[in-house]
Amino acid sequence: MTERPDDPRRGGSFFGRRRGKTLRAGRAATVADALPGLNLDPDALPDELATLFGAEVREVRLEIGFGGAEHLLHRAQEAPNVGFIGVEPFIDGMAKGVAGVVRLGIENVRLYDDDATRLLDRLPSGSLAGVDLLYPDPWPKTRHWKRRFVSEENLARLARVLRPGALFRFASDIDSYVAWTLAHVARSPDFEWTAERPVAWRAPWEGWPGTRYEAKAIREGRVGTYLTFERR
Repeated sequence: MTERPDDPRRGGSFFGRRRGKTLRAGRAATVADALPGLNLDPDALPDELATLFGAEVREVRLEIGFGGAEHLLHRAQEAPNVGFIGVEPFIDGMAKGVAGVVRLGIENVRLYDDDATRLLDRLPSGSLAGVDLLYPDPWPKTRHWKRRFVSEENLARLARVLRPGALFRFASDIDSYVAWTLAHVARSPDFEWTAERPVAWRAPWEGWPGTRYEAKAIREGRVGTYLTFERR
């Protein structure tokens, strides 16, 4: 599946396909009804992101590419006083996120269904308490590595919107992408890897619910790596 024909990022976006199988009628109706009220407009963001949410929240975190929304929904229920923004351009994943928010009656989640970089460029500086990038598309072919989300430009984007001491968390089962990420972060003046011993990157974070992508990796004999970086 390719990007939209009218998408100016076609051939250069950090995500691949936007659509998979046709949504079931009920799921499509839920998305049509609920997504407009949940979806963010990057050009109309308030200075105080906490005002975006129906619940009263003390801080806001971002998950880029939430996939099946397992982690996003779990964290939102785990911390109802934290606001979560979930980004997912793939309509199947977005539909799962919308359906979960509606089913669970969650009021501390907002969503965005396009390129995360556009949102990052419009978020207020120092407005986020954390960013998660979990099992992103690894773009395994060398000629596609430039489409990996972790890059010098995107680390600078993350650094701008994260407050000092905030965490950027990255998970992948692809060794080359893990090495790529560590190399890029090592060159960044804005982040520090927090690991002090192997368990810090071999074990998932506390409260980790697992995701379908992690489960697929395990079935196929791959092991996830979990990296945490602190905004200096």
